[in-house]
Amino acid sequence: MPFKSKAQRRKFAELLVNRKITDQTYEEWNRSTGKKELPERVTPKTKTKTRTRTKAKAKTRTKTRAKARAKPRKRAAPKSRGTRTRR
Repeated sequence: MPFKSKAQRRKFAELLVNRKITDQTYEEWNRSTGKKELPERVTPKTKTKTRTRTKAKAKTRTKTRAKARAKPRKRAAPKSRGTRTRR
């Protein structure tokens, strides 16, 4: 199989150095590619779109919403523990 890009050729060279593939495999791919002028990458990297900022809407309170809110409950006074009076 021929290499499809320069990046792929570099990756295979790295695998060869790290002994993940054999010399024979690398040479086979290299021979089948020949002296072709390869692109840097097969598919170009996608460009990121610029985001447009949107203005935040101002929050408005309505009367119905203000009434619907429940009032916080009052806590009961803590009971005293073991404080009996002696006679």
